[in-house]
Amino acid sequence: MKVLLVGNPNVGKSVIFNRLTGIDVIISNYAGTTVDFTKGSVKIKSQIYDLIDVPGTYSLESSCRAEEVAVEMLSGIGNDDLIINVVDATNLERNLYLTLELLETGKPMIIALNLWDETKHNGINVNTEKLGEFLGVPVIPTSGLSGEGIKELVEKISEASNPKIHRHTKSERWKDVGKIVREVQAIEHRHHTTLERIQDLTIRPVTGIPIAAAILFLTFLAVRYVGETLISYVTQPFFETFYLPIIEKLSVFLGGSGFIHDILIGQLINDKIELIGSMGVLTTGIFIEFGAVLPYIISFYFALSLLEDSGYLPRLSVLVDSIFHRLGMHGYGIVPVILGFGCNVPGALGVRVMETRKQKFIAATLLAIAVPCMAQTAMLIGLFGIINFNYIYLVFAVLFVIYVTAGVILNLVVKGESPEILLEIPPYRKPVLNAIFKKLWMRVRWFLTEATPWLFIGILLLHILEIFGILEFIGNLASPVITGLFGLPKAAVGALIVGFLRKDLAVGMLIPLIASGEMSAAQLVIAAVILVIYFPCAATFAILFKELGVRDMALSVLVMIITALTVGTVLRILLIGF
Repeated sequence: MKVLLVGNPNVGKSVIFNRLTGIDVIISNYAGTTVDFTKGSVKIKSQIYDLIDVPGTYSLESSCRAEEVAVEMLSGIGNDDLIINVVDATNLERNLYLTLELLETGKPMIIALNLWDETKHNGINVNTEKLGEFLGVPVIPTSGLSGEGIKELVEKISEASNPKIHRHTKSERWKDVGKIVREVQAIEHRHHTTLERIQDLTIRPVTGIPIAAAILFLTFLAVRYVGETLISYVTQPFFETFYLPIIEKLSVFLGGSGFIHDILIGQLINDKIELIGSMGVLTTGIFIEFGAVLPYIISFYFALSLLEDSGYLPRLSVLVDSIFHRLGMHGYGIVPVILGFGCNVPGALGVRVMETRKQKFIAATLLAIAVPCMAQTAMLIGLFGIINFNYIYLVFAVLFVIYVTAGVILNLVVKGESPEILLEIPPYRKPVLNAIFKKLWMRVRWFLTEATPWLFIGILLLHILEIFGILEFIGNLASPVITGLFGLPKAAVGALIVGFLRKDLAVGMLIPLIASGEMSAAQLVIAAVILVIYFPCAATFAILFKELGVRDMALSVLVMIITALTVGTVLRILLIGF
């Protein structure tokens, strides 16, 4: 049996879903689409139900692919299945139109009148008994934040019903909505709260843009310092104290050299094993992923979850809407960017929020050429920390200029439509730690299972290329571009090759060049920017290929190559000279 959570976007469906389900939930694509939905299980009176968080929709008269999926999922439920219609108690007028449409389907139904705690703060009084009489189905006030009403909601599921009202026209439904709201809702006059004043400040361009810049900068600093703290006091001591002695014994067992030793352990540096410099699967491979990158991934996704669940990210989308229209997208274009800073793969999946081919192409291409993942950023933080940390701000400044400039050009060149969409501004809400940690665990688990294999493949490929002399051959072939145009040492070729598989590993390969003085800070800036631009990692490439198709992916790759050659040459002239 299935229970479908259905409602408008931003009504708290996901919070209620998290309240009802455990850790093991599945995020899937709806068959034949790129639209995600979440599925879990809930036990109700000794019976197990499949609980499905249906994509948010304002109406059953679908206007986008997500709403089409919601309609298809509703039409596919059986007689024993039921609907929990999650309604925003602070905005009945907007929500009840969908409620009336759901009642017309004749499916068993129950209303979760969510955000009940916010009605008191907003001076809204709703007569739930009278509302239940009007609709003919159980109405349960709930608060996903505090858990209020969740137990009663579960207990009332067995009473789900449907009065099977006759179909109405759109105008008739709106008349019914107006009548119901007038009868069941009363609003008290009150003064604006401090929170409401803050909400206004963060959405007005004059104050909102500086606030957004400050929040994103502080988020970056928080991610950096939390990540560094985890590395200094948790992962690095663990690897040096417990893991490295085991690897040293394994190195002795393997004879200290040889093909197998070089793949698993890597090269000995001054007769010692270095967790990063040795470039073995069990040294560099394991340490980069779990010791150097994972702490930053954890801190980034925790910060991202706070921004999401507090309601700030939707406001950021509204704030940058006019800017992103100049780049051929709309405000939701910020979503792939924010996700991409964590990992480019979910960032690539995030281009699905775009409606048209033109918008998807621009969003995907700009992500690929100007958004470094947290794994790459984490390694760059470590490298620039060795030379001069301030140079990393130059890298991000260059990438920002690339993103804006390329977006403006692509908007002018790429044919197609960039339609306006209605962006909703939800109120700020207190994040639920349980939901945040569940989301954090899902994202970190996904990162480890999807990203780790590519790291090992990258190290293995590097050794194979080096053993058979292919790396040196490619280096000689690419030397006119790498050394001539970009002003980089020939030894940097290996990093650029491996960058297609794993960006963080590629940055890690630059460490010996920095340590030996073969590469300067200016050259590291150029290499870091080129690594972001010239190709996404293989996993991201595969996702973009699936999302864009052969033709658009080929065009996107052409944009990447042209941008890399142009930007690399310009940076070489500006930072190094002819």
